[in-house]
Amino acid sequence: MRIPIKEVTPEIGTAHVAGWVHEERDLGGLTFLLVRDRTGILQVTIPKKKVSEEVLAALKEISRESVIECTGVVKATEKAPGGRELVPETLTVLSRAATPLPLDVSEKVPADLDTRLDNRYLDLRKPRVNAIFQIRSAVLRAISEYLWDHGFTQTQTPKIVAAATEGGTELFPLAYFDKEAFLNQSPQLYKQMLMSAGFDRVFEIGAIFRAEEHNTVRHLNEATSIDIEMSFADQEDAMSVLENVVAYAYQYVKDNCADALAALGIEDFQVPSVPFPRITYEEAIAISTEGGEPLVFGDDLSSASERIIGEKMGTMYFITEWPSSTRPFYTMPFLDRPEVCRAFDMMHPRMELSSGAQRCHIYDLLVSQIKEKGLNVDAFDFYLNPFKYGMPPHAGWGLGTERLIMTMLGLQNIREGVLFPRDRHRVSP
Repeated sequence: MRIPIKEVTPEIGTAHVAGWVHEERDLGGLTFLLVRDRTGILQVTIPKKKVSEEVLAALKEISRESVIECTGVVKATEKAPGGRELVPETLTVLSRAATPLPLDVSEKVPADLDTRLDNRYLDLRKPRVNAIFQIRSAVLRAISEYLWDHGFTQTQTPKIVAAATEGGTELFPLAYFDKEAFLNQSPQLYKQMLMSAGFDRVFEIGAIFRAEEHNTVRHLNEATSIDIEMSFADQEDAMSVLENVVAYAYQYVKDNCADALAALGIEDFQVPSVPFPRITYEEAIAISTEGGEPLVFGDDLSSASERIIGEKMGTMYFITEWPSSTRPFYTMPFLDRPEVCRAFDMMHPRMELSSGAQRCHIYDLLVSQIKEKGLNVDAFDFYLNPFKYGMPPHAGWGLGTERLIMTMLGLQNIREGVLFPRDRHRVSP
């Protein structure tokens, strides 16, 4: 039976392994193959005068990135990766790779990101790239575990919808029989409906779609959002869950992903301390202005502003008390100063990671806010009806998976943290 390369040790005697030929070195009478699977790399040493004719025949068919399997005795050797080697008694080529390769999996010859994404099936074979997705998987597992353990129910909401979550034109229309429909920007409206249904605490990890014509290193048109909504809660309760779930995910990666972190060259992986610092929106624009990027009340934060504030804060932090004019219609204002609302953003020093708020649960106020945003109230009947029949106060947030991974691992482009990214120019592979 095949065993993972990571588990191959001299103590097991004979081993059967399979994987891709990472490198091949022919020294005349001796050939070295580095065989790779997702758990590691093993040196297969072939002394040509001491192996069978069948092994030599198979060796002639091998090219880099061919898939092979072999069985042999495992021996200790200091010069081999992992301090061991396998001398094959059998060697079979399961699938021969064509030559030349579109890109170098060993990364001795660098490739630009577009070439990598065009040949993603090869790019993902690289131990360093594969490590990103081992960590991404661990992060999503950790977040799910944390939310399950804290009373949240996992849900799935529609991705084909009839109305925009936030209005605007950032929607992908689609042909849905004889109706107008769109790909969903967010599960927001459905999360709130579940609060009326008595679910109390829900979370969802799923795709969201934004028809934004960005060409930046931190925007995608299809992303994975981690969303929660919780009843009988305000924005402070939601922020507490958010900072704790992020810190838990970091700690989980530190405790369980040592090999993947090493493959990425990350030696000092820091877990952020909670609680995260909090500053108000007005404090944020003051920091930006003092740092040379002038802002006034009501302005969005520019990339330059985020950088200035991030350098000042030096860690993850929250910006609270945003202008109501800058937030979606479903955000709860402070009733004694309605120009400010109970919204927050969670920021990494590099960029925004999450946005959330206490939601408006008062029917008449919600209708008024929809109208103030210039939206058609009738288009939101399905959403508004639950507010007529007993809606508890509630709060929640959405956290971008890709941005979390990007900042956690120091990636330079958000596309590196997506298996098959969808941006303004890419719909394949």
